[in-house]
Formats: sequence, C-alpha cells, structure tokens
Amino acid sequence: MSATADDSCILIVDDMEENLVALQAVLGPLGQPLVLARSGEEALKAMLRQEFAVVLLDVLMPGMDGFETAANIKRLDQTKDVPIILLTGAEADSDYAYRGYSVGIADFLIKPFDPWLLRTKVSVFLDLHRQKRQISAQAEQLRRLLVTESHSTAHAQPGGSVEPADRMRDKPQRRTTGAGPALARGEELAEIAEQLTQIELLLRDAESPEPGRLADRIADLEHAVGSLLATGDAN
Repeated sequence: MSATADDSCILIVDDMEENLVALQAVLGPLGQPLVLARSGEEALKAMLRQEFAVVLLDVLMPGMDGFETAANIKRLDQTKDVPIILLTGAEADSDYAYRGYSVGIADFLIKPFDPWLLRTKVSVFLDLHRQKRQISAQAEQLRRLLVTESHSTAHAQPGGSVEPADRMRDKPQRRTTGAGPALARGEELAEIAEQLTQIELLLRDAESPEPGRLADRIADLEHAVGSLLATGDAN
C-alpha cells in the first residue's frame, strides 16, 4: 500500500511470518499503510527511509532483539520520538516490561492480545501523529508569514531597519494608540510569534501529549494565521 500525505504509516517488526500476517489482519481495518520488517536491522533501515506514526516491535527475534532495536531507535534523532509498542509472548520474563520502559517504549502488550485493544492503542498514536504533523505544518506556515511580514514593516523601525521575528518575540508587548497600521501590524506579529514559540515548545514537550491540549493549540494557531491573513488582505 502506498502512502499519501494524509497517511500515518505503521511499522510492524517480527521475524515470524505468521505473526506479521496476523498483525496485518488486525490493523488492516485502520486503513493506514503497513510496512513489514523481519528483523531489527531491517526495521532501522525502514525508519531511516520514511516517517512512521508508531512501531509494533516483537521482543524475541534472532540477532538484534526487540530491546536492542528499541534502544537503537531511541538513540537516533530522526526516530527517537516515534512511539514503540513492544509485543511478547505469554512466557515473557517478569522484567520484560521494566526493560522495555527503561529503553523508552510507549506501551507493552502480551500475546495473545485482544485485537480491539491493539487497534485502540494504535489508533491513539495515529491520532497524535496526525495532530503533531498538522501543528508542525501550520507552525511552518506561520513562520514564513512572520518572516515576510517583518520585512513589510521595516519602515516602522528606527532608520527603516528590519527587525527579525525572533527579536520581536523578546520585546515587551504593547499597543500604541494612534500608531500607524504598519507599527500596529508589527506588534500583532510579535504576539503571534510568541504564540508560535509556545506551540513549538508543546510539540517538543512529551512523547505523548494529551490530544485535547494539542487540539486547543491547533485551534489557536489556525485563528492566529487566519487573523494575520485577513489583516493582510484588508491592507
């Protein structure tokens, strides 16, 4: 299955073909692209080639086992924030969960697991991935607007110099009665830049922030971008 811009890909890692087939059947109804890897090495190569919303990782594999694979995923800047669900059989040692969480996994399931439960857990990570990607795209859009608009307000600065958006974020916020439209617009940009900084901090906050908080930030960002565009059209 080929991925589109709206797809959130799922990586399934297991050395047993029957397990891969079973997981494909369980997760197929989610309608997202499924990528299969039959070893830890193959999984790492796949993660360096494309972006994944979540990884389902078997513990017992020849060569690089699930714990070592998870540890390697978490060491790489490109993949360290991808949530991992560790899967293991009923004969798992009592310390498996501890070892998994110590290397940074997000969740742990023992086979045989309830298909509905697995789909539900994966769906949560898919939703988080979509929301994070939406926020990142909107933040980038706003950043481009801030750069463009900071140049358009150059005449409002002493000597006609352009004040970068990052410096605007550090300035005290104020509204000047009777100020020209360019200066008022510059102050609005500074406030939006501060909002952008807060949103970016939320994105880097925790591996699994609350969906409600992310949704609120998305709404705030959409409002800020819409207001900025409306003001630009009016001028």
